[in-house]
Amino acid sequence: MSSAPPRVSVVIPVFDRLQYLREAVQSVFAQTWQDWELLIADDGSGAQTREYLQALGAQPRVRVVWLDHAGIPARTRNAGLRECRGEYVAFLDSDDTWEDRKLQVQLATLAARPECQWSYSAFTNVDQYGRALANESLREWKPAEGEVFERILRGEVALRTPTVLARRELIMAAGMFDESIRSAEDYDLWLRLALRSPVAVCNEPLVSVRFHQDHHSANWAAAYVGQDWTFRKLQPMVNRRQRSLLRFERVRNSLRLAHGHAVLRQRAEVLATLAKSAGFSWLYVHWWVKSVRVLVRAWVPERMLLAYRRCRGVAA
Repeated sequence: MSSAPPRVSVVIPVFDRLQYLREAVQSVFAQTWQDWELLIADDGSGAQTREYLQALGAQPRVRVVWLDHAGIPARTRNAGLRECRGEYVAFLDSDDTWEDRKLQVQLATLAARPECQWSYSAFTNVDQYGRALANESLREWKPAEGEVFERILRGEVALRTPTVLARRELIMAAGMFDESIRSAEDYDLWLRLALRSPVAVCNEPLVSVRFHQDHHSANWAAAYVGQDWTFRKLQPMVNRRQRSLLRFERVRNSLRLAHGHAVLRQRAEVLATLAKSAGFSWLYVHWWVKSVRVLVRAWVPERMLLAYRRCRGVAA
């Protein structure tokens, strides 16, 4: 291994999905910017994936961090982060791919914006075969740069993990990924990065984000639970205006969680979610209104809801 640290450390968390992993790794080796190292954190993959990673780890610019399976993405990403030596860190998921100019373009963007310590790019949503999704041409892309904490908080920034390139010192100072969060750990980190540095955007799609049936995701509610923790955790780190926004987004998040349970007719979970959120939500009129709607969604028979919707459609 060279004694000189590389400019960029690339972190890929892995748990099987070998059919996609090969393409992800290939997209790193195809980069026009070649001063990089690759850290692969393996979360207890099966024998076939381990065999591939062992062969890959024999290459001089690649290191594999072997972990017992935990199913916690933040833990896996942090294991790779701790081994990084580069000035910058780039993230890539094992089922996504980069365009070959990705690192070169983002490094140039950051060089032109020295006040920014991190950047992200546009992306393309693709299917399991790498083809753009049918509705991709209709998706509106709105680049956001500079001070974006509040915009990320409101969900107005289309920011995907494989699009991010950030100074390693910035990530470490922000505390890396929060390993207590089972899902939405990336959203949590981007907010903390945004509190410390403005962001630069590369307004071209440099990443393909793949949608397929083999996504390794926690239960659907975990993302809402993770975001609730994020909103609470950030309260002492922000100013008065931002605290108000955090509280408002926490209320919205709790309503989305309750609605998700209502759709699944998980009535006990609906009541528990609304009861838990009442303490910080009762001052908001829209919480009361939408809570009633959630309760109706959970308890009124589906056929009655369908009939109501049809009546409204006719009336409209």
